[in-house]
Amino acid sequence: MAVTIYPDSFDPWQALQQHQDSRLQSGKFGATATFVGTMRDFNEGDDVQGMTLEHYPGMTESQLQLIIDEAAQQWPLEDSFIAHRVGPILPGEPIVLVACWSAHRAAAFDACRFLMEALKSKAPFWKKETLADNSQRWVEKNTDGYSHPPA
Repeated sequence: MAVTIYPDSFDPWQALQQHQDSRLQSGKFGATATFVGTMRDFNEGDDVQGMTLEHYPGMTESQLQLIIDEAAQQWPLEDSFIAHRVGPILPGEPIVLVACWSAHRAAAFDACRFLMEALKSKAPFWKKETLADNSQRWVEKNTDGYSHPPA
């Protein structure tokens, strides 16, 4: 169970494969659930041309590890991994990778969702967006990950 903070662009699929190859034994898991979040070019009705993601080194990794530990207590996981980007980010670039490995898909899916939602609500990251007119603003709240489409 690991956390990696990337100060530069990263390939989430390569990071996933490297983590899996170095930490997991083939045949010990039957399910891998992943989530990759990328930067949008819009937010709150405005065009966004970039973002700077700040964190508190040490504190951020510790909080992410607590979230991973909490998931490991709730679900039978073989492993889990959070990779998160900090620094300047452009639309379309990956920001976060969350992955969970388990014997069965239900635990992998549920734990992956839990990790992502806990990360968004508990991890100390701060986002400053650069809008199309070059003005900047701090993002005050994250979007609700549990919103459902209309019936």
